[in-house]
Amino acid sequence: MNPPDPAFWSLPTREQLDRLQTSAQGLSSGEAQRRLAEMGSNLLKPRGRSGALTLLLNQFKSPMILILLFAAGLSCFLQDAFDAATILAIILVSALLGFWQEHGAANAIQRLLAIVRIKATALRDGKPSDVPAEEIVPGDVVLLQAGDAVPGDCLILESRDLSVDESVLTGETYPAEKEAGTLPVDTPLAKRSNSAFLGTHVSSGTATVLVVRTGRSTEFGAISEHLRLRPPETEFERGVRRFSYFLMEVTLILVIAIFAVNVFLRDHAQYPVIEAFMFSLALAVGLTPQLLPAIISVNLAHGAKKMAENQVIVRRLPAIENFGSMNVLCSDKTGTITEGVVRVHSAVDAQGQDSRKTFQYAHLNSSFETGFTNPIDEAIRAHKKLDLSGYQKLDEIPYDFTRKRLTVLVAEGQRHLMVTKGALSNVLSVCDSAETGEGRIEEIAVVRQAIDERFKELSAKGFRTLGVAYRDVGQRLSITRDDESTMTFLGILVLFDPPKAGIQTAIETLKLLGVSLKIITGDNHLVAAHLAEQIGAKAVRILTGDEIRQLSDGALLRRVTNTDVFAEIEPNQKERIVLALKKSGNVVGYMGDGINDVSALHAADVSISVDTAVDVAKDAADIVLLARDLDVLAGGVREGRATFANTLKYVFMATSANFGNMFSMAGASLFLPFLPLLPKQVLLMNLMTDFPEMSIATDRVDPEWIERPKRWDIGFIRKFMITFGILSSVFDYLTFGVLLLILHATTGQFRTGWFVESVASASLVVLVIRSRRFLGRSWPSKYLLAATLLVIAATVVLPFTPLGRILGFCPLPAPFWCLIAVVVLAYIVAAEFVKRWFYRHVAF
Repeated sequence: MNPPDPAFWSLPTREQLDRLQTSAQGLSSGEAQRRLAEMGSNLLKPRGRSGALTLLLNQFKSPMILILLFAAGLSCFLQDAFDAATILAIILVSALLGFWQEHGAANAIQRLLAIVRIKATALRDGKPSDVPAEEIVPGDVVLLQAGDAVPGDCLILESRDLSVDESVLTGETYPAEKEAGTLPVDTPLAKRSNSAFLGTHVSSGTATVLVVRTGRSTEFGAISEHLRLRPPETEFERGVRRFSYFLMEVTLILVIAIFAVNVFLRDHAQYPVIEAFMFSLALAVGLTPQLLPAIISVNLAHGAKKMAENQVIVRRLPAIENFGSMNVLCSDKTGTITEGVVRVHSAVDAQGQDSRKTFQYAHLNSSFETGFTNPIDEAIRAHKKLDLSGYQKLDEIPYDFTRKRLTVLVAEGQRHLMVTKGALSNVLSVCDSAETGEGRIEEIAVVRQAIDERFKELSAKGFRTLGVAYRDVGQRLSITRDDESTMTFLGILVLFDPPKAGIQTAIETLKLLGVSLKIITGDNHLVAAHLAEQIGAKAVRILTGDEIRQLSDGALLRRVTNTDVFAEIEPNQKERIVLALKKSGNVVGYMGDGINDVSALHAADVSISVDTAVDVAKDAADIVLLARDLDVLAGGVREGRATFANTLKYVFMATSANFGNMFSMAGASLFLPFLPLLPKQVLLMNLMTDFPEMSIATDRVDPEWIERPKRWDIGFIRKFMITFGILSSVFDYLTFGVLLLILHATTGQFRTGWFVESVASASLVVLVIRSRRFLGRSWPSKYLLAATLLVIAATVVLPFTPLGRILGFCPLPAPFWCLIAVVVLAYIVAAEFVKRWFYRHVAF
């Protein structure tokens, strides 16, 4: 296969097919697999799932690991090979722990993502086949229709009323019209009407296209490579970043102060500067929750697996935490509030009388349309079977969201009839006459008032309406959008979609979870108001699309929070509503499944779609529901909050026990004639206290964590750190007093005793601070409890082993163990009382 011409839009179709060694019938399955192996997947960047070696190497990229590697190198330079080896061993164990957890998490997520892969319809072996989009290769022939994402840079072979949204590439608001042809080499991207590009999607019409470029060789790939495009930062990621900055500030201030004091106030002959420096580095590492990235990955992966059990598939892991923080959910009504199975109620003429002809023409229109599948056409076809053998389809103008109409041209004998169906006002706008029940043709102005009254009456009862019109076009074999004029209005198709059984309970469940539901619909305000009444809403507040057009952004900001239903909404207004809600301080979820939902999905904090959505909506979604149900959504919210809760448990531990231990160590270093712990002992303590937290994802979560949305609150974390850090330090200094004043410990005994007390207390206090409740009323998971007891047992045994002696520890006499156990027990009891006081006085 020749490489694609850099200006493929300038080549005739036949020449481009020859260059790619393919045909209009597409590739064989074997050739497609060969090309995929040769060229790689159709992705802008390698899969999130890295190879094992790459993932292992990534564990050594954190600043703290780099600092430790520097310390190890410095030890080697100073000919202290043993300390260097010890530091490197601790680094390796920490890295292996992180690798083990993240590798398992990555594998689990890949299995879940395979459930909701985006697919394209490609001709393989001459037949249409659903192929994962990442497996599309140059030379593939792909069939496109409204709602499809374009799977590569393509040359259009055939098209019918094709419009493609290229705003991501060109910035143009309106879709670009496309058709087959040949263009000059120097045609700019925005004018390449014979091409479709990766990153864009089909707004309307159908097409058969030849894929010329894929992945990073596409126009979109070049832009993303140049700009290093990244998805927007989530609320959760923003919280992690702010937390990291906070820890950096605390660490920097404390470490510099300790290093300076030890350098200027110590006798350097007994206390070398380099030892003070290594000790300060160890303190920096001790203050840093170096396993936080791994803990977050494991928690998110565990949360994703739990959510999958509830038919909720997470496509972007950080969205789980946002899902739990969400306090406003915006959703269309169809399929979420209502059953989503549209049914035909009746068909009436312009005067409101039952009309068989109106239904017959609507049925003709729905039976011959070939655009994207929609429930309305399915309902019309299923309502009543009609004999259409006397009709032949000649042409079609597909539905789009600007015209809001669908038109087909059919032949009945020698008569060629154009039939239009769509939104009532949009159909009436192209009619200059109307047919009455008696078959008379009247001017539209004569019956317009009666039609409007019938529309209001039906809407007030909650019915949806479509207008039906026709026009005899003589012997014409094709039509264009310009032909949608001077038509004859035939009647109104009346549809209904009743509320789901139990929807009131589901909405109430979300409300109890602190999530308010806002309905955004294109239906008129009367239908929306009726639905709101049916689902139990009282004094419902409605804002229409016309009213929104009249509001400035500032005025809309004040209105959106107190509005329950947004009716008669245009697609571009959905995004504006979502942005206004976000600016009002809400974490906003948006649930949509259509082409007109894409911009709102991108704007939301949490974008939610369903597995049956159009590809472009599913691709824009962070979360995909396998069942379109608010009960399923509520279950996902609970799991999101549980995941966030378990992440914060690690943060609380890291900012209390770690801070307390390091603060105590820093203070002790100022009055002790020796280092309270050697740098390698500090690093080991940090590693061992982190180990039980690897199982935090399995921990039980108390109901109060689930009841209301939670968000990162650095102020609360700071207060928690100070309160429990001080408590930890108090008992550390008590330990110092016991070891020095009562037990008269030697240097080795002091370091061993305090190491044991620090690891045991830091491990056990996690069981206390993991819950607001008393430990006896909120028992930890068996995995967390087992990991905690295992670490304590290893800490007790360590001083008696050869490894313990290598690390500078020594066996302790029995009185040491008894008094250390008393201090640890007193610390746990005190932590319970302080916790109760803290939550009474500090809200979260």
